[in-house]
Amino acid sequence: MPRSGPPRCRYRTVWISDTHLGAVGAQADELAFFLKNISCDELFLVGDIIDMWRLKQRWWWPAAHNTVVRRIMKMAGRGTRVVFIPGNHDDGARQFAGHEFGGIEIALNATHTTADGRHLLVCHGDQYDLVVQHHQLLSKAGAIAYDMLLVVNRWWNRWRAFRGQPYYSLSADIKQSVKKVCQFVSNFEQELVAEARRGGFHGVVCGHIHKSACEADVGGAGIAYYNCGDWVESCTALVEHDDGRIEVIDGLAFNAKVRAASAADAALHEADDEWTPPAMPFPLPEVPTRPAPPRLEGVA
Repeated sequence: MPRSGPPRCRYRTVWISDTHLGAVGAQADELAFFLKNISCDELFLVGDIIDMWRLKQRWWWPAAHNTVVRRIMKMAGRGTRVVFIPGNHDDGARQFAGHEFGGIEIALNATHTTADGRHLLVCHGDQYDLVVQHHQLLSKAGAIAYDMLLVVNRWWNRWRAFRGQPYYSLSADIKQSVKKVCQFVSNFEQELVAEARRGGFHGVVCGHIHKSACEADVGGAGIAYYNCGDWVESCTALVEHDDGRIEVIDGLAFNAKVRAASAADAALHEADDEWTPPAMPFPLPEVPTRPAPPRLEGVA
């Protein structure tokens, strides 16, 4: 069946991470719509795709989460190379590294070569988070607190929407205002940049901290740092164009643009279907009515 609406936006490579399917805060509807409207040669799932921590506490798997999985498998079936790199929330999948399921490769980390010849290390990044590595109970307690913050954030934005105000991430603002969090993000970046330098890479692509980034040169070290962000709050993806250029895409803005184009396309086709008879350049002559023949007597 031919695709209706605007064509898919094509990228050479797409990286997404921290979708947290199975968690209440996952914006699966938006992610499914985003995946439906893109195409790429390679798709990297950079960890915390399925939130096994939450699923162990409480089973939550609505239809939209299934839709995301189907979209990914459909992309793999159409020829996209899909690589899944488990994170700390879906670390149960790490035991299957080196295997392939439904056309999806599973790896602990990966190497990507850009169109302009740069070699990038791709990993989730939790290995460089000292809290996750050495204080797992504290890490899980922080995850619970983060969930509660997301609930507050959701109700806060419903109130803002009721008043006609745009979406505003209260949780992201709180995180940015905490000095220790900012220091943690800086240390996290420096650890990953150092790892990329040790491995002889030109840069690193990661997730984990729910903060998208696209830095061509961190600290003058000549190493690029890229972070996919997340699909819980910011809804961002990292994409590579055919010339090797990499940028962060705002998924919500992308989806809004596609929906607007689809609505305009539908309105255009609807207008094409409507037809108004054109005005004639001259009046049509009136055709006289022929009188009925006289009735003959005795004829039935």
